[in-house]
Amino acid sequence: MGKDKVRVAIVGVGNCASSLVQGVEFYKHAAENDFIPGLMHVNLGGYLINDIEFSAAIDIDEQKVGKDLNEAIFSGPNNTYKFADVPVKQVPVVRGMTHDGLGKYLSQVITKAPGSTASTGASASRRSGCRSSATTSRVKSARRSFTAR
Repeated sequence: MGKDKVRVAIVGVGNCASSLVQGVEFYKHAAENDFIPGLMHVNLGGYLINDIEFSAAIDIDEQKVGKDLNEAIFSGPNNTYKFADVPVKQVPVVRGMTHDGLGKYLSQVITKAPGSTASTGASASRRSGCRSSATTSRVKSARRSFTAR
């Protein structure tokens, strides 16, 4: 395909997200006739695996928030088998909302990241051209703090 991308935002950087991100990296050069376990078609409506681009990531775990997506998928209580080396994605994991709190059991496993929640609009529109001025300033602030590392 080439010019269009399928932009994916991840809400909850857990084991499933780890498998998805690694799988996209592992199979990104697959030929259309390759067999890929768990995937029915390499070409879906003209889109290929390498057309998938991760554009935002949201989580609440202090061990994941602030890290690049490629690090966060192996952080915290995640225990998915590592089967692909994922390069830096330039997608910082931002702090998600917890309006209903943490569940009884989850609160025993993770610590909620400190600070305020990111605007989901700012996170999801990171690589799109659709930004309000308030969203743009939040995105710029998140990028500055992420790249200052």
